[in-house]
Order: sequence, then structure tokens, then C-alpha cells
Amino acid sequence: MPLSKEEWLSLEKKANELRNLTLDTVHWCGSGHLGGGLSVLDLLTVLYYKYLNIDVKNPKWPERDRFILSKGHAAIAYAPVLCDKGFEDKELLHNFNLTNSKFGMHLDSNKVSGCDASTGSLGHGLSIAVGTALAARVLKKDYKTYCCLGDGECDEGSNWEAAMCASNYNLTNLISFVDRNHCMIDGPTEDVMKLEPFEDKWKAFGFETLVIDGNNINELCNAIDTALANKSDKPYMIIMDTVKGCGIDFMEGDYKWHYGSLDDEGYAKAKKALEETYKKRLARVEKEAK
Repeated sequence: MPLSKEEWLSLEKKANELRNLTLDTVHWCGSGHLGGGLSVLDLLTVLYYKYLNIDVKNPKWPERDRFILSKGHAAIAYAPVLCDKGFEDKELLHNFNLTNSKFGMHLDSNKVSGCDASTGSLGHGLSIAVGTALAARVLKKDYKTYCCLGDGECDEGSNWEAAMCASNYNLTNLISFVDRNHCMIDGPTEDVMKLEPFEDKWKAFGFETLVIDGNNINELCNAIDTALANKSDKPYMIIMDTVKGCGIDFMEGDYKWHYGSLDDEGYAKAKKALEETYKKRLARVEKEAK
């Protein structure tokens, strides 16, 4: 059903809190994959605060929905989400990726509560997601599997093997996303290894597809609702057109912020940018909400 104005505002508020917590985490620990973390944070917000059927008190609940963050380096944003939900203590974020920290640069599912898969060796997340979706069918479970890829990791052949498998087995209980922020560690994706025509590739591999503004919460919710209502025999791929470093103007669209650090001055500047972004987003809700 359409997103109400009240729910949209609530999700925007949470997304803003999580962007600030992600920025704080980078500042506390000294560095992180901030660009790609910020581009995917709207999706993480929508999934964890609206759609995922999970139980914080029982993180291994067999009936839970699964979420696999294939672009595991975005853990700098994912860990704050898991902490904010209550899976882990927020104080642990102060030591993110430091010696003896529970949170590594890529999260370890054997250590971090609420994390369904250890990822970050890029190209494997979709394969894991295919496995969990197949398992649901074999076990006669109703849970959904959600998987988010990075566009850069779509250079990896194993993604396309997994895509063939998902289509071959008609995994309609699998909903996948690509964080299409158009940047990877070495530059724009189309300069490093062309992906376009990207949507056509997924269609050719047997997926239903949607291309949306992945930093628009309303569009994200509409897309997920469409995928959940899928009546075809095909899995869904939602290609999220996003902005690297979304919310911090001096980082936006710049591949050099794939990974970085901030001194106190840069941190304060970034905080101010997030404040301005939040105001603009609230104005959009006021203008567009039904």
C-alpha cells in the first residue's frame, strides 16, 4: 500500500539518524568506506525499519527473513543499523575495525548478531542468497531473502552464475538490489568496466527488473511492494540509481570517497551537510506525500 506521509517522515528521520551515526563511526575509528555506505543507507533503513520480518531477541529465528549485504565493505553503515536495531551495543562502534573489535571492516556473521552472512570477498553474496532462497523452498518456509550488490562487484563472474541459478529455479522468494552509485574504488564504473546496458543484462538472465531512485525512500518502498506482489515465476532485481556519498555534498558522486577519513574540520563540515540534506528531504516529503 502507498507510503503514508507519517511513515515517510518517520523513515526519513531514521535514515538521517543512521547517516549521522555512520559518519560518527568513521570519525571514531579513523576511516571507512563512507561513500558506498551512504549510498546504500536508505535501502538499509527501509528494510530494517519497515520490511524485514526479524526478531532482535532471537536473531537465529528460523522463520526470519534473511538479508545479505554482498557489498560487505558497506559494513561501516550496516553495523550502525544493527546496533540501532538492538542486535549489538552502540558503544562497540567506537572501536569499529580496530584491534580486538567485534566489528571488522567486513562483518563476520559468527561474531555479529543479526548479520546473516560474512561478505566482502566481492561477487559471492548473490550466490549465498540463492542458497538461502532455495533452502526456504526445501524446508517449506515462507521467509524472504533480500540481497544487495554493489555495481562494481557486478564485474565478478560469480554474480552472473548466481543470476542464472536464481532464474533457473524460479526463486520468486528472492528480492535483489544493486546499489548503482556509478563509482568503484578506481573510478567511475563505466570507465573501469562498462556495465551498461545494465538493466537489459538482468532481463536477459531471466529477472523482473525495476530501475528507481535508490535514495528516495518512497520509490524504494514502492519498488519493494511491487516485488513482494510479484505474480510471475521470475526473481526480482531492483536497480537503485544512487549517489556515492549521498547526503554529504563534498563527497557526492566522487569515487575518491570510496574510502576515506575526516579530520575534525571535515567532520564538522560533513555534519552540517547532513543537516542541510535532511531539511531538503523533509521538504520533498511535504511536497510529494499523499
